[in-house]
Amino acid sequence: MKAAVFHKPGDIRYDTVEDPRLEQDTDVILRVTSTAICGSDLHILSGGVPQPKPMIMGHEFMGIVEEVGKGVTKLKKGDRVVVPFPISCGECFFCKHDASPSCENSNYKHYGPNGDLADQKGAALFGYTDLYGGYSGGQAEYVRVPYADISPRIVPDNMTDEQVLFLTDIFPTGWSAIDWAQLKGGEVVAIFGSGPVGLMAQKAAWLNGASRVIAIDPLNYRLERAKAVNKVETLNPNEVDVVEAIREMTGGRGADVCVDAVGFEPERNIMDKAKALINFEVGSMKVLDMAFKAVRRSGTVTIVGVYGSPYDNFPLHRIFDKGVTLKMGQAPVLNYIDHLIDLVATEKVVLDDIISHTLPLSEVTRGYEIFDKKEEDCVKVVLKPWEQQKPTENTEPVKIEN
Repeated sequence: MKAAVFHKPGDIRYDTVEDPRLEQDTDVILRVTSTAICGSDLHILSGGVPQPKPMIMGHEFMGIVEEVGKGVTKLKKGDRVVVPFPISCGECFFCKHDASPSCENSNYKHYGPNGDLADQKGAALFGYTDLYGGYSGGQAEYVRVPYADISPRIVPDNMTDEQVLFLTDIFPTGWSAIDWAQLKGGEVVAIFGSGPVGLMAQKAAWLNGASRVIAIDPLNYRLERAKAVNKVETLNPNEVDVVEAIREMTGGRGADVCVDAVGFEPERNIMDKAKALINFEVGSMKVLDMAFKAVRRSGTVTIVGVYGSPYDNFPLHRIFDKGVTLKMGQAPVLNYIDHLIDLVATEKVVLDDIISHTLPLSEVTRGYEIFDKKEEDCVKVVLKPWEQQKPTENTEPVKIEN
């Protein structure tokens, strides 16, 4: 089959690889109809999240069930499903306590309680490095889905792929950022980052009763998209002092809730990069630091942007003095997905209005390039494995070790 294969930092190709096969009785094989490039994929592309050998990318995908393991009872051949990005066994302590991103069984090689840099991680994730299970991802023609009775959800026939594809990750992730803040209605929510997750958090903020939603991003085309699809107020940190602006908008107090939807690879200047080098840090926590300043006393900061290393000068003093509540981590997609499917089905939310590019999977290298470099006003790239295929020069299959 054909797939998007990571080879080394900066090198993702459209390759020929071996077809997936049923490995456990609880597996299914999915024929992928739509997949997408996520901001988290860019962390692998950059080398910020290390991967030592070739790997099929992608954790946002959906498709048609083609093969079914004999232990699967809830799916059959021909079912059209959307697949959450964390891989959950459904049976361990954490899966039974609504904490599937901490599943004890799916990441059998590198699971552990410590959360170290290079070991003892949480649940496995599709297409997200050996540290998170080494499972092949869904930027491919076919993908193996383990524990298939647990996470996949059958999609209503009257809904398009584009309407439901983002239930795999970015909408539940944006929803988590707001749900964790436990809005009661009337809050001012400031969301740092207007990429795909930030846009979804904006939608979730309105749906959960925010009175004002403020989008912060250094790229004006992304702020224009946010205004157009989510009717938010916007701030560009290259044009205004964001912290002071938020305080001016809130009677001097700051936002009730601040969301970091950026993570460790924000836009950085030479001083930011020098500091990271001196302190042996990966990327920067400058956006998170801004959120700690912009949130009001006794407010809440939620973090759904990825962070993968320790940081010098973590502002614990500010967090303590202001009495800030923190909540962060991978989204517990299974906690929300059934409710979120209903929101889409009843037209209470539109998700496909963030798509800027739809490409055949054969153009995956270009898709990553324009998304990474913010070219062509790129906001979100959807890939179609079975449309407008082009020949590839890579005729020898690439070896993928799961």
